[in-house]
Amino acid sequence: MNSPDPNEPLPVMAKSEAEAWAQHLTRYLAQTADVALTPDSVKPYFSTCEGRNGEVAADGRYTLAYHATGAVPRTQHPDAVRKIRSALEKDGFTVTGYRETVQDRPDVLLYARHTEGRYFIDVSTGGGTDRLTFTVNTRCLMPPPAP
Repeated sequence: MNSPDPNEPLPVMAKSEAEAWAQHLTRYLAQTADVALTPDSVKPYFSTCEGRNGEVAADGRYTLAYHATGAVPRTQHPDAVRKIRSALEKDGFTVTGYRETVQDRPDVLLYARHTEGRYFIDVSTGGGTDRLTFTVNTRCLMPPPAP
């Protein structure tokens, strides 16, 4: 993958639109794996964008890390992550990290990136024994101009 053009304009998207998009993508992934998301687990985190040397522009640019979890028996995590991997690959994602077990126990991890949109997906066994976590991370986005 070539490095992005540093002079390429950032995509413009309101924070509410970015959150709605990430919510839709997370729901799609969960439905693909037959996992019910836990509504009170949803946590959107907005952060300011930082440049390569830690610089921050004063124009409101931001990134979003959108997290949600769902409960599914740990023994079903490998099957769930296989379904998600298949769907992501069909949708043009590149899987950059993948596992189904650790020491012969279900403990899934899936990292994927969408090259064109430059966003990332992380699905993993987390916290409790039956928790599957979903995370969508955006690239740096620009808010629309103030009216």
